[in-house]
Amino acid sequence: MRSFASDNNSGVHPAVMEALMQTNTDHAYGYGNDPWTEAADRLFKETFGEQCESYYVFNGTGSNIIALQLMTRPYNAILCAETAHIYVDECGGPVKSTGCPLMPIQTSDGKLTLEGIRSRLHGFNDQHHSQPGVVYLSQCTEFGTVYTVEELLAITNLAHSNGLYVHMDGARLANAAAYLGVSLKALTTDCGIDVLSFGGTKNGLMMGESVVILNPALLPEAKYIRKQSAQLASKMRYLACQFSVYLSHDLWLINAKHANAMAQKLYQGLKEIPGVVFTQKVESNALFLTMPLPLIQALQAKWFFYFWNEEKGELRLVTSFDTTEDDVEALLDTVRQAAH
Repeated sequence: MRSFASDNNSGVHPAVMEALMQTNTDHAYGYGNDPWTEAADRLFKETFGEQCESYYVFNGTGSNIIALQLMTRPYNAILCAETAHIYVDECGGPVKSTGCPLMPIQTSDGKLTLEGIRSRLHGFNDQHHSQPGVVYLSQCTEFGTVYTVEELLAITNLAHSNGLYVHMDGARLANAAAYLGVSLKALTTDCGIDVLSFGGTKNGLMMGESVVILNPALLPEAKYIRKQSAQLASKMRYLACQFSVYLSHDLWLINAKHANAMAQKLYQGLKEIPGVVFTQKVESNALFLTMPLPLIQALQAKWFFYFWNEEKGELRLVTSFDTTEDDVEALLDTVRQAAH
């Protein structure tokens, strides 16, 4: 099966699979006391800065929950875009685990603005109101759009000046860095992000994420919160070894660049077809668009994808590190034939 439904549908990069096989030898101490985890930890420090600490977890929701628990108390509120993954797609997990309400902010492209954040910065020191505690943002956003370095710096400066932490959900951070042509550190540590949820499952890993704590003040409770959140892996080496190969030799960048390039190729082909209208800028590996119903039906007959907004006929197509040019041409041919 080939699809454009999600980069979660892609396989595992051969180099990552090879690393898993090489790790699967003999016995090793559990819970991270092994050479593979130590090696991955060193690479995280080289990538994000010596002050960072990496806590490997099973999945994205788990990493977001741990990060948010580190930065909040139950009387806090978490500010996020109305399209945010924690608000729309995590079944209330962050609210249940932190006890904090999520305060959604309206946005047309998934990106928080200074004005939107300021609209939620009220009620400070009023015991009748939840206290704003964290700004949550996604890089890339749920619409595939990308925050620039300047936008991130402005957000973190505003948040920190009002006593708030900033959490970045970096499930597709690699795609954002590839699009902007900057390092992972430039989009995180250098911008003042406090905690990063760093994912690779959408970009060639088999499973797992890392909670990367960039603000040392948040370190003391991390290991306890990870354990309480049921995210401490006994055979940690199988999570950590993937990140070692992912961060080595720029594999994260190679994979992300390819996925982005395939998205651009798909965009260039689709925009020439009458009736196809893009609803968001194509800045990463996700495309959001509408098209006439006959074209959608023809696409559904041969390809698996998701509707983003079925009422508007808006659909989402996502490319992956293993999307081929043949995949792109085959989808384009399906739409072109239906259009004619």
